[in-house]
Amino acid sequence: MKKLLKSTAVILAGLSLVACGNKESNQEQETNSENEDGLVSFETEVKNEGEAIEGGTLKYALVGDPFEGLLNSLVYSKNSDAQIINFFNEGLIGYDENFKMDNSGFADIEYDQKAKTVTLSIPKDAKWDDGEPITIDDVIFPYYVIGHPDYKGIRYSADYENVVGMKEYHAGETDEIEGLERVDDYTLTIHYINFNNSMLQAGGGVGSFIEPEHYLKDIDVANFEDAPEVRRKPVGFGPFKVESVTPGESVTFVANEYYYKGRPKIDKLIVDVVSVSSVVAEMRAGNYDVADLPADQYDTFKDAKNFKIAGNLMNMLTYIGFKQGTWEDGQVKYDPSRVTSNKALRQAMAYAVDNNAVAKEFYDGIRIGANSMITPNFTEEFYNKDQEAYNYDPEKAKQILADAGFKDTNGDGFVEDPNGKEFKLGFAAMSGGETADPIAQYYMQMWGEIGINVELVDGRLMELNSFYDRLEKDDPAIDVFQAAYGLGGDPNPAGIWSRISVMNDPRWATEENDKIIEKINSDASFDPKYKQEAFYEWQAYMHEEVPAFPTLYRYNLTAVNNRVSQWDVQTGSDLSLSEIYLTAEEPDKE
Repeated sequence: MKKLLKSTAVILAGLSLVACGNKESNQEQETNSENEDGLVSFETEVKNEGEAIEGGTLKYALVGDPFEGLLNSLVYSKNSDAQIINFFNEGLIGYDENFKMDNSGFADIEYDQKAKTVTLSIPKDAKWDDGEPITIDDVIFPYYVIGHPDYKGIRYSADYENVVGMKEYHAGETDEIEGLERVDDYTLTIHYINFNNSMLQAGGGVGSFIEPEHYLKDIDVANFEDAPEVRRKPVGFGPFKVESVTPGESVTFVANEYYYKGRPKIDKLIVDVVSVSSVVAEMRAGNYDVADLPADQYDTFKDAKNFKIAGNLMNMLTYIGFKQGTWEDGQVKYDPSRVTSNKALRQAMAYAVDNNAVAKEFYDGIRIGANSMITPNFTEEFYNKDQEAYNYDPEKAKQILADAGFKDTNGDGFVEDPNGKEFKLGFAAMSGGETADPIAQYYMQMWGEIGINVELVDGRLMELNSFYDRLEKDDPAIDVFQAAYGLGGDPNPAGIWSRISVMNDPRWATEENDKIIEKINSDASFDPKYKQEAFYEWQAYMHEEVPAFPTLYRYNLTAVNNRVSQWDVQTGSDLSLSEIYLTAEEPDKE
């Protein structure tokens, strides 16, 4: 559903939770197939026929660890929180199947490239779910939170500094953001320093956040994340309204009577956290209507009778990152003395693993070996399908190490650094799913085979929230880590890989990277050829410098019970949650 939380696009992709509901189909539906390469493909939409019941309760399984509970688009950072937010805050601007922003969302958008402005217009008479009117002040408010000197979230980036006056406001030099021109109660014109191609992309240069200013304005920005208005009683304008929150475990929603598209057909929505290990059994038992199922368990549910599978290639990639610095004073502080700051070590470790084998052996063809830090979801104007990958080549890895002075001088089977000093790398990876530990062990084994001594931090995998907490705080025990990120609608690397982005988890920065990102963000990037050349140059540079290397692109598999009328995971789908209906009082069981 392209109207759902377009603001999440900067960090998290694959959240195209496009729902609609019903019961058992009267016709057979081919939901997946396998090609000659052993890769499985899926239909992006599930449809079930049947007469709608009145109201009803949709049961949604939020798969994974307990959610963090930052239920606000300005401060959340976890996928689980974003999925919850999707149900009550759709975001501001719509987009099409190519992630190009359009007028299909809550706001209309108008560009003026010559004037370097974007004008946003919102409908009159729309209301928040507490009955208060929505005005353009609710679009302006997020800029003052994200840009505030005391803001602790992860949204502030080069994109926001591109707004005229934002940098001065962020530095505490002024109380006003000069580039935000309030035209009237329903219209905002935003003035930009540069006007680049990201302006056209969802989650790119134009912020798509809208939050209730009347409800949140009195919260101290420094304490924003701890406020009950954020964690326990959020207000939104989406199809459902938060009724109650059990921290980390469950959220109960009711239909939003003020929803601008009309009251949803479903009366109630219950979202429960369900573990990865039990979600397939829960869906088979008919305890839930909708759930994202783990790809590594595909064989256990591919023949299920009471639900169907919708699948799409997520706009997300898994990667191995190398810690090379810290976050200080609002920017990356690169540390050249760390052993992981040695490019040869990073290149060797990338060549030492076989990502295609991981995709095939651990995921049954439902993940794909990756070649770029941009996903294939984007067209060739952004994504270079011919970008060289780090294909498995252990002999090349060993030679790179030897040429750089990494040699085993004491015969223990592990190389010392170029200064002859022993080193051991701490590897951080998340728990969850049947393959998490075997894959982590595989990586460490393969690195060991080329002479790199790597051990799990604390000797075990980390729970998701602990993992990201330690990673983002630059825990010195972490040298190498496995993580994932989504690109949303805009592959512009500034949002993640610029030196002023807190999401730059490797804490890597170079002047050359700054220059390439500057090209991508320049006015000249509106020229398609220039833009493509700049994006391809960045992908090649990332391959050469390897602050991180991509490992896998992933399919998202969503199980939809037979009583749910429709569910669509296609990017840019027009399907709205308010259109969902159910055809039975309880989910089908096997």
